Amino acid sequence: GGFCAMAGEDEESDDPRAFTNQGFWKKFVILCAGSFMNLVLGIVLILIMYAGAQAFVTPTIDHFMDGCPYEGTEAMQAGDTFYSIDGQRIYLVSDVSSFLMRGDGVYDIVMLRDGEKVELKDFALTTKTYAEYANDGPKYGFVFGYTEATFGTKLEYTWNTTLEFSRLVWLGLGDLINGKVGLKDMSGPVGIVDMMNEVGQQAESTKAAADNLLYISAFIAVNLAIMNMLPIPALDGGRVFLMIVTVIIEAVSHKKLDPKYEGYIHLGGMVLLLGLMALVMYNDIAKLITG
Repeated sequence: GGFCAMAGEDEESDDPRAFTNQGFWKKFVILCAGSFMNLVLGIVLILIMYAGAQAFVTPTIDHFMDGCPYEGTEAMQAGDTFYSIDGQRIYLVSDVSSFLMRGDGVYDIVMLRDGEKVELKDFALTTKTYAEYANDGPKYGFVFGYTEATFGTKLEYTWNTTLEFSRLVWLGLGDLINGKVGLKDMSGPVGIVDMMNEVGQQAESTKAAADNLLYISAFIAVNLAIMNMLPIPALDGGRVFLMIVTVIIEAVSHKKLDPKYEGYIHLGGMVLLLGLMALVMYNDIAKLITG
């Protein structure tokens, strides 16, 4: 991310090129441009990551492990595709494990079977160790299939991954608000660099390290695109929100509001954001020191 300070952003100006003297839609486009480019960057990085893929794992069940209790006419069948879990749409195979982990062991699952939706209400799922996969730890017992990585499939998976990244951001914000995660779970620049370094070192090959770094970089880019458009003072989303509010107030009161008041609001937001960044950075450094 970055910050661009434009003339006339928080104050009056006689310069016709100043931000405050531009029309509503030009201001709107300017404020959204940064997030849009972050989103484009994320999509490009994902596409690069998938460029060399030969096949993709799909959320479609290929077969079941011996002894799996979830196969049956009133349960899951080979060829079924996970459509949703607890109301959350499944785009990628990683979504299946993510939403099963977030649940309590009993789920409302919708499967696609022969083009039709099959609902599995209050469906209990637990992991166990299967003899043929004993070294891999506990599993649910279903094995997913593959699809060839054609150009069209790569584009589809790029878009689905972007959607998944976006959803993860919103889920993370929700967890932060309801207290499932705290400030200690957040990472700033120091923590992100440390994580990327660790991921690179743990990769089994140079290509795997590059793919992992691309994955994290793409996620950060999409994350920034969304976070920057939140209606929080000092962020572009906050400026868009206050700009809309200002237009409404001026239309009702027939008076032009002094931009300095909006500037005060953004200044307060900036102070709070910088304080949060300092706290997160302190936590990151403390983690590095304590291990």
